[in-house]
Amino acid sequence: MKKKYFGTDGIRGRANSSKMNAELALKIGIASAELFTRGEYLHNVLIGKDTRLSNYTIEPSLTAGFLSMGMNVYLTGPLPTPGVAALVSSMRCDVGVMISASHNEYVDNGIKIFGPDGMKLSDMQELKLEELIDKDNKNLVTSEKLGRAKRIDDAGGRYIEYLKSKIPFSLKLDGIKIVIDCANGAAYKVAPTILWELGATVYPINIDPDGTNVNKNSGSAHPEKIAQKVKSLKADIGIALDGDADRCTIVDENGNIVNGDLILAIISSDWKEKGKLSKKTVVGTVMSNSAFETYLKELGISFVRTAVGDRNIIAKMQEKKYVLGGEPSGHIILGQYSSTGDGILASLEILGIMKEKNKKLSELSNLFIPYPQILEDYKINNKYNGNILNIAKNKIDELKKEAHGKCRLIIRKSGTESKIRIMAEAKNINQAKKTTAAALKILKSFQNEK
Repeated sequence: MKKKYFGTDGIRGRANSSKMNAELALKIGIASAELFTRGEYLHNVLIGKDTRLSNYTIEPSLTAGFLSMGMNVYLTGPLPTPGVAALVSSMRCDVGVMISASHNEYVDNGIKIFGPDGMKLSDMQELKLEELIDKDNKNLVTSEKLGRAKRIDDAGGRYIEYLKSKIPFSLKLDGIKIVIDCANGAAYKVAPTILWELGATVYPINIDPDGTNVNKNSGSAHPEKIAQKVKSLKADIGIALDGDADRCTIVDENGNIVNGDLILAIISSDWKEKGKLSKKTVVGTVMSNSAFETYLKELGISFVRTAVGDRNIIAKMQEKKYVLGGEPSGHIILGQYSSTGDGILASLEILGIMKEKNKKLSELSNLFIPYPQILEDYKINNKYNGNILNIAKNKIDELKKEAHGKCRLIIRKSGTESKIRIMAEAKNINQAKKTTAAALKILKSFQNEK
């Protein structure tokens, strides 16, 4: 069944529009409370957020929805998405909510929902929640049973202690120079703090959020910025997070970008060596580079692909009891430690491997040469309301058949933005460019039809 509100990572849309506004947030709060009310006892919800201006409209509306259903609300203020997932469980809450549009620009916003175990909702739960959002009769409590709201001032500190509990006690970062790009987002306080507490020399950038600069020419989507900083400061490593810090891109001491595939490759090799890689399997997506898959096979590690989105990876990991997965975009799921992608935790894992092996990041990441990939975004015309892929299906299928064996082509609708995502991967860059151009030509020809 097609979902009305949920995409690949929660509910997301242009802030203060029909897709994401205070009225919808109120309904989501009421519906989520109804979905997760499990008895007569007092229920609690944890609400975190990033640094977007529109959070000032979404947060109070969500809060009002939960309070009207008799739930108490704990407000964390700016906190990474994985921090919300962790604290939901540790604080014994019945539901957790993160207000963030992740890597999107500030004009967008979104809502991610976690169950009491810190896991994102299943497809069935999302469909049920959508029914409840559109339900006319709201089961509001009587006035004497309204919930209360409380701000949790030490939420960042709690998350830092959670992170420390997942890494070896012996891990010290003395002597390591780290540039950390917080994208003016949710991790602008906690990320530099934990690195400093572990002994690193820390150079934080993009830690001055103003409501409109989250992800602006910064963070994991713009690693070239931190690469320049690493080289100029002669740092050992650069870590670039996105707006809600559930993903990371890393830069080595020479300014070379280490994406999610390479991060996974480093961790996979280390965990296999230590006997920590359950079932000798790693989970990725259709976007993962084929050279990465080949590298894993050479190590005797199986590779399982899912649809795009860390929730799809997590679902597969849970189903098959795998412990490691991720995306090229930098969502890294360390299943032994976390229930969702965590950019800070993944970075700490890499730093731990660097320290243990006494190697530079460039030495650790020199594992395989990725096949050339062309990534293109094509903005959808409202006329087709995102249905262009169905309209152009026959032509796209013909192109995929023609490219078979020469180029791996993925064309999909974004689950977070009004765009079509195109990925063409080939051993020859010219072949990838040729296939990408052909795909764009098809989309344009259908979208421009009168």
